[in-house]
Amino acid sequence: MTLQEFEQQVVLVALASAICDIPVILRSTSTAIKLRIEVRSVGFIDAFYNEDTGTTAYALIQQGQRIFGADNTGGWHIHPFADPDRHDARLNAMTFADFIAEVERELIKG
Repeated sequence: MTLQEFEQQVVLVALASAICDIPVILRSTSTAIKLRIEVRSVGFIDAFYNEDTGTTAYALIQQGQRIFGADNTGGWHIHPFADPDRHDARLNAMTFADFIAEVERELIKG
């Protein structure tokens, strides 16, 4: 995936979500991009992608703390809502759409 494809994926998913504001690029280099998406009444999501390494990471942040996350450092895993310091392995990649769906489910539940 290219940086442009990652950015486009994040923007399209965020714009289609009822909980997300418009993504803002926090940092962009020739090999990596980091976007921030404000999440209404919760906090924000940081989405990161490095094209050279294929590293992808998503984190939902509330009051300066990660409350949910997913990344592929050392293989795909999530940091669940119940225990965001834990690493729960995933068999397949998590797209930004998958990540937002999980956040939306948790917010509806709560």
